[in-house]
Amino acid sequence: MSNPLPSRAQALQLLRETRCSHAVIRHCEAVAEVALKTAKALKEKGFKVDSDLVEVGALLHDIGRAKTHTVHHAVVGAEIAESAGLPDAVISIIKRHVGGGITADEAEKLGWPKDVYVPMTLEEKIVSYADKLIEGAKQALVEVTVRKLVEEHKEEAAERVRRLHEEICRLLGDDP
Repeated sequence: MSNPLPSRAQALQLLRETRCSHAVIRHCEAVAEVALKTAKALKEKGFKVDSDLVEVGALLHDIGRAKTHTVHHAVVGAEIAESAGLPDAVISIIKRHVGGGITADEAEKLGWPKDVYVPMTLEEKIVSYADKLIEGAKQALVEVTVRKLVEEHKEEAAERVRRLHEEICRLLGDDP
């Protein structure tokens, strides 16, 4: 059985307890704000979305940055979340939010445990997408993130982010 979902206040307290920087916490709050707006818009379109899970997952998605600012923060964050007894759904959001998802081949090259690192559920996709719309604590266009990834020679990640953007836009009934 999975543990209960923490409240917003408990999630923020956990970020502080793990020694996440003020900048990371502000980023997580900004991601949560965009993720909640997206979840609300999808609910209005008739989609079944767990807004509480989206909020807590978005708040905690970068908890691994308490220990590392590399791509490994996803796996480190999942370990922290597991140790804290967080629900599996939150752990999945944390480990699946980076780069629009990490393929099995990429995960193997990174030395990560064999697992799924691509967002699968609507809640996971919403948080991963919202994270790509926030630079620091400010909202940015998805094209900014895509361009950055291309400049860093991460074309596959840029393409995954682009596809995630198109999927969310399609669900919302927007033209990407």
